[in-house]
Amino acid sequence: MRIAAGLLLLGVIAAGALAAPWLAAALGHDPFAPDLLNRYAPPSATHPLGTDELGRDVALRLLWGARVSLAVGLLSALIAAAVGTLAGLVAAWRGGLWDGLLMRLADALLALPALPLLIILSALDPAAIGLPRGQAMADVLRIALILAAFGWMGVARLARAAALTVLAMEFVRAARALGVGEGRLLLRHVLPALASPVAVATALAVAGAILAESALSFLGLGIAPPAPSWGNMLAHAQEALFEAPLLALWPGLMILATVAGCTLLADGIRRRGA
Repeated sequence: MRIAAGLLLLGVIAAGALAAPWLAAALGHDPFAPDLLNRYAPPSATHPLGTDELGRDVALRLLWGARVSLAVGLLSALIAAAVGTLAGLVAAWRGGLWDGLLMRLADALLALPALPLLIILSALDPAAIGLPRGQAMADVLRIALILAAFGWMGVARLARAAALTVLAMEFVRAARALGVGEGRLLLRHVLPALASPVAVATALAVAGAILAESALSFLGLGIAPPAPSWGNMLAHAQEALFEAPLLALWPGLMILATVAGCTLLADGIRRRGA
């Protein structure tokens, strides 16, 4: 039930994000073009959720922001899951020096204050790492890489624990005694055991990455305008909080719905795998 509810929530948001260009064409609005004569228009048939401080359609910008926020969340979570799974698997399989180095590196990164580091790294010039300035996709990639760099450690710990449990079982010793190769052993028996905990961690990582991106964009260090994201929409809404309070409500609800969908999905996977 939880998996279905989570998938339904995320599916509706993802479908709206994918349909954003077609909806913009159907409504005849450009979500990036200002219309200063139509600022703060109330909800209507033409603008279902009204317009923002520059007269742009809020509903379309929410859906366009979903494309950005979901891209950041999914990309950073998948990178973190891949790196963390590989690190945890190598640590459990090789043991000894490899285990010590990888886990101590994970411990060191976990001990660092994440938010100040994210703020510092997000403030760096994108050109310093070879990315163009002011392009939405470059901003998405930059934020996703920064979040993934500080998000793989939890996955690594979960993967290591699950891999150690499997590697200590009798059938693994029997397989090794029969001459089964290490590669086949890892692929056929160890990796499937990591699927459930890694899937739970990845779903939660998507929610965490979306919250982190929203916070960075709210501070002006994430996705640069005019590209919309839920975080920079919240930042702009605070300037007109009393004049148009709904401008802050809609992106907040989108963030809440997405995080709730990821949490329900993760909880459902955890319960099914228990």
